[in-house]
Amino acid sequence: MTSEGAPGKEFCEAIAELARTGRFAQLRDVLPAIVYDELWDRYQQNPEVFIAGWQTMAQEMRQGFIQHARQRLTMLTRLRQVSNTGSTPAWQAIQLALDAQQNDLLRAALALELLQLVEPAVLRAAHLRECVVAAPCSAEADSYLDEATRCYFFGLFTACAVMCRSVLEEAIKQKLPAVLTKLIRARYRNAPTLGNLLHEVNNNLQLTGFDGGFPRVANLVNDAGKKAVHHGLLSEDEARVCLQNAREALQLLLRS
Repeated sequence: MTSEGAPGKEFCEAIAELARTGRFAQLRDVLPAIVYDELWDRYQQNPEVFIAGWQTMAQEMRQGFIQHARQRLTMLTRLRQVSNTGSTPAWQAIQLALDAQQNDLLRAALALELLQLVEPAVLRAAHLRECVVAAPCSAEADSYLDEATRCYFFGLFTACAVMCRSVLEEAIKQKLPAVLTKLIRARYRNAPTLGNLLHEVNNNLQLTGFDGGFPRVANLVNDAGKKAVHHGLLSEDEARVCLQNAREALQLLLRS
């Protein structure tokens, strides 16, 4: 994909040569209309700068489009401050037009990003075992656990801890006795946090019928989740421990 699907040196040379020799209109038949229009606008603004820019690009890059596409993926995930350095380089502006219509550059960039995640994800998955429980919970709990685990596989460690907290919140709500559920809804206005739920469980452990070891392990998950939300990014080790504790807590909670 990177060698065949992305424009490179020959593309840049062709743009520069057609512009230099007055044959710019020939590009109309070979480029998508949106790309041609962007090129033509840039050329009209300053023909000499346009030609020089594409000649320079031809010498300096073959995979520049792919590299910039990968940078664009990163920029899409972060805040970006307004730049005072001038306009966007012509080749990057053209790439945006290509992205909007064909998506091949972004597709290749995403493929490269995802390939780098495969081996670390395999190693993390190899150290986990199935979370076997005696009683069912809910589809929501399954979805939360699925997302937490996939976040861990793919290096989203802080998100993993946040989702671990969510899966325990959902599982506790499903297992609470009706009388305690009513009390908690009234006390916390239908929005109890995991910390609130664990406080009530700890104070009413006999009423809940939960395993006596559950609150301790669940509190470890809650602590990791609070750290993830309020005190910064988690490391891989912290995320792994949090996920393991969440799975252990679920097994204690869903024994019957």
